[in-house]
Amino acid sequence: MDSRIVDSEITLIPYYPNEAVALPWYQDVELCRQVDNRAEPYTLERLRAMYAFLSSHGKCYYIEYCGELVGDVTLKDDGEIAIVVCAGFQNRGIGRRCVREMVALAREQGMREVRANIYSFNARSQRMFQSVGFEQIDEEWHRLCL
Repeated sequence: MDSRIVDSEITLIPYYPNEAVALPWYQDVELCRQVDNRAEPYTLERLRAMYAFLSSHGKCYYIEYCGELVGDVTLKDDGEIAIVVCAGFQNRGIGRRCVREMVALAREQGMREVRANIYSFNARSQRMFQSVGFEQIDEEWHRLCL
């Protein structure tokens, strides 16, 4: 799997074990709530299990923004897109640009649709996915037909 250049600021780097950088993202309790509705930070074991699952069930990338790793994004084999941008880098359009790149990857792979599971309280993520063209299809699922 190769890196994907999104634009002059963002490159998607194929996943490799890098807990020293990634674990701090998942120590943010609010981010954990947005990602999987947990009120506690990830342990190293949970982080490893998450990345093992994502990297074996799809294309998992780190998000490099202006030379710094700031999150991760995955296009799962079933068409689900999952994304995390650490708190200090949210609201810069990074997520939107990365989701668009995952939509392009899905098209390259011949997928007919992509989906995102977003908790009903996560209005910011809902707006971001909708700005890319996703439609809400039930309380926590959004879909984009390709």
